[in-house]
Amino acid sequence: MPPIQDMTSAAPSSGKTSSGLPDDARLLDALQHQVAVFARRAEQTRLGGLGQVRNSMDRAAYLLLNRLDQEGPMGVKALAAGMGIDSSTVTRQVAPLVDTGLVKRTSHPEDGRAVVLQLSSRGQSRLEEVRASRRELMAQVTNGWSEDERDAFTTLLTRFNTSLSVRQAGAQSAEVPEAPGTPGPADGSDGSDGSDGSDGSDGPDASGRSGGSETPEAGNGGTPPAPGE
Repeated sequence: MPPIQDMTSAAPSSGKTSSGLPDDARLLDALQHQVAVFARRAEQTRLGGLGQVRNSMDRAAYLLLNRLDQEGPMGVKALAAGMGIDSSTVTRQVAPLVDTGLVKRTSHPEDGRAVVLQLSSRGQSRLEEVRASRRELMAQVTNGWSEDERDAFTTLLTRFNTSLSVRQAGAQSAEVPEAPGTPGPADGSDGSDGSDGSDGSDGPDASGRSGGSETPEAGNGGTPPAPGE
């Protein structure tokens, strides 16, 4: 009996010409296939790190903490704009981070009346733990790659994610505007509850779960994770 081929990892054969597709179309077919394979592999292996901190922080929490670490304290609206999601989604996602002490609310350094979100010392420590774990995982996955190959892959993946973000932003701006005089949400957001899957991620989640409905930590004193990138 001939061996069974793993169809989840085999890209569409470029040798098939019966469809009459030009080379660029076949290349795009191969690209979308590999993106689908990546999403499945990420879900199966749950690329959330190694060791005790593996999968201990969900995607939404990681992206929020990482943004605050890179950009410094900022308000909800600024954080939402930087991540390409609406304010109501950020408010919902940041609440458990505040409750577990990873993020703290503080006064704006230049405007004492405004409140900004800031990474706490505990949040900084947890973020570094998760980063180190994920860094080691990436080292193992790309073992045997040259530094140039890693750099090229990171550059292209960043460009791919940026293109997805731009496309999503364009789709949102093209939505039909509300009729004049229609009252909007009281918090100034666009009223989205994140149900469209927008959670600040720029691509397939490494764990295969939706970041918007998960809690920030599991197995480290935080609340248990929601059933599961």
